[in-house]
Amino acid sequence: MRYQRDDAAGGTYFFTVNLAERRSDVLVRHIDDLRATMKTVKDAHPFVILAMVVLPEHLHAIWLLSPDDAGYPLRWSLIKAGFSRRLAKGEHIRASRQAKRERGIWQRRYWEHQIRDEIDLARHVDYIHYNPVKHGWVTHPVDWPHSTLHGYLERGTAASDWVGEMGDGVDGYSGR
Repeated sequence: MRYQRDDAAGGTYFFTVNLAERRSDVLVRHIDDLRATMKTVKDAHPFVILAMVVLPEHLHAIWLLSPDDAGYPLRWSLIKAGFSRRLAKGEHIRASRQAKRERGIWQRRYWEHQIRDEIDLARHVDYIHYNPVKHGWVTHPVDWPHSTLHGYLERGTAASDWVGEMGDGVDGYSGR
């Protein structure tokens, strides 16, 4: 059975991507490797990152694809593989992954949601920027270093005292 993904060319998408080991901190320990991998993929397959936060074991992002492009699955595949290749081997790898010559760093799947309108976009951007507080990593969103909130503040598109009250998540999704 093939998993069906939404694939509207030129779409704007919210993503949640998790590590396989949910107690890991590999994403923030290797943030420069993640950034370099994302830049390489963006250079080869352009997209715009509208918002993003990287936490120790998962990340959220909102991407805008070009009008003739719906290929975010390829991009995530390249990001996951490229990042994994930059890390020393040593993680536990299940037999099912070994048979497919996969690393054990990422969960195979990820969650995506196509952004419907400006209100939906604003809610998801706030969710992303508030996520480090939600998970108890910081008290204020601005205190988390791996967030596009800092760019929003520099451009003046978010107030310096932004706190983003998110409640139970967006559209019933309160996942990581």
